Amino acid sequence: MAVPKKKTSKSKSRSRRASAWKLSVPARSVCPQCRQAKVPHTVCTNCGWYKGRQAVEVG
Repeated sequence: MAVPKKKTSKSKSRSRRASAWKLSVPARSVCPQCRQAKVPHTVCTNCGWYKGRQAVEVG
């Protein structure tokens, strides 16, 4: 059976584990009605429009 030739350092093993902790920026799109940034495939929180129609009353 194969045996490692050298001990893996703490920094090497910790950096390998740390790659799973990376955060990603949430996706953003522009509302065609009010031009505010919004999350894709959701109702705009600023104006309440979704897919070219008024989906929710805001304000």
